[in-house]
Parts: sequence; C-alpha cells; structure tokens
Amino acid sequence: MTDVAVGRVVKAHGIRGEVVVDVLTDTPDARFTPGRVLQIDAGYEELTVRSARSHQGRLLVAFDEVPDRNAAEALAGVTLTVEVDPDETPEDPEEFYDHQLVGLRAETATGAEIGAVTDVLHSPGQDLLVLDTPGGERLVPFVAALVPTIDLANGRLVVAELAGLLDDVDDVDDVDDVDD
Repeated sequence: MTDVAVGRVVKAHGIRGEVVVDVLTDTPDARFTPGRVLQIDAGYEELTVRSARSHQGRLLVAFDEVPDRNAAEALAGVTLTVEVDPDETPEDPEEFYDHQLVGLRAETATGAEIGAVTDVLHSPGQDLLVLDTPGGERLVPFVAALVPTIDLANGRLVVAELAGLLDDVDDVDDVDDVDD
C-alpha cells in the first residue's frame, strides 16, 4: 500500500475539536466521509472522521479521537493521508498521486536532462515539485504552464525553460540567464 496525502490541518476551529483542513484531494466527499480512517503523516497515528462540513469555502472536520480544542490545536500542520493500492490512479488523467511523480526524470522540451523529482510539497498556494539537479535542489511550481508534460510510462516530465527557474542547473544549456 502507498500513502496519499488528502489534506493538511490548518488550525483548530471552535471548542469542540473541529479542525480546518486544506483539501489535497479531488474527492473530498469520499476521503472525509464519517467513519473513514485517515493517518497522520503517513500512518503514525489514525484518526476516524466523525463529521465533515463545508464552512465559508473551507472544510471543517471532526475526528472521534479529538475531543476538544486543545487536542485539535495539536494537529495544526499535520498531513492527513490514506492508504491506496500503488497501482491505483486518480480518475482525472490530469491528476497524479505524489508517489507517481517522485523518481520521474525531469527534462526540458528539447530532452536535456535537468534532474529527478525527489518530493512533492503541498503549499497553500500551489503544489511544488522538488527537483534534485546538478546545481542543487530546485522548487518548480506544479502547474501546466511550467510542467506541460507528464509521461509516467517513460518515467519523465518536462519542465518549461523559464529564465530564473532553473538557473545554475549545469545540464540545461538552453535556459537564458537574465543579467539586469
């Protein structure tokens, strides 16, 4: 089984143990149904969803194991995960689980190798791919304009050659340096 991130606890809400969750899944209704068991940070502790509701554009979740605000505050910043079969893929062909992306070879549209994806960070603004490159670690926003091609079958993805994005990456010859 593989752990897939489905949410990140932002903060406590109210006094009855509810938490505000940033949703990291396209299927929150399936992932946050009452009775569903989620893991904290890839399986170290389990939480059972007692209730989930939308409130002012955010998801509020209560867990059986979180009785009050103090317990809810202790969850701030944790990632909520579920276990899925490693061969399972999201229904939307434009969506990917983190484990599908980690290990992919990153290259330019012309085929120049940049490095490899070592992690996926889920930040509030957007997801970021962590690339291990000859010039060091690079963070690339995981958006279609910057990562136009993901080819799981061939173990690669394409990163746009945008000035500043891949500066100091030795193997990329076509990236223009901006000297302003």
